Amino acid sequence: MNLLLDTHVLLWAAAEPERLSDEAVALIEDTGNTLHFSAASLWEIVIKNGLQRPDFQLDPHLFRRSLIDNGYLELPIAASHTLAVSHLPDIHKDPFDRILVAQAESEGFLLLTADELVARYPGPIRRV
Repeated sequence: MNLLLDTHVLLWAAAEPERLSDEAVALIEDTGNTLHFSAASLWEIVIKNGLQRPDFQLDPHLFRRSLIDNGYLELPIAASHTLAVSHLPDIHKDPFDRILVAQAESEGFLLLTADELVARYPGPIRRV
């Protein structure tokens, strides 16, 4: 199964795995699953790092390299993803979360999220 990790799940998997649920750990460690990260997550990290958010204090260049070195596949943002945002219900206002939902839906990936609002979207989303 193709999994797309939202930004917080991605950060926790890399630096604070104790924050992940048992279900999230099982899905991430299942060698039958392919792990993906979105360019949108890196963009979010760059922006929030620049705003000095304490939960985003890491070097995004090193983080990307580490993800790739650990077998994650990068999912670029395509025009079809941005257009899919227009069809989403108005559940969440965060543009980074909305593009992740649209990407998961467009690509048929299961989005793993810790965000209760994101989990309210219909489609391939699991709150972990």
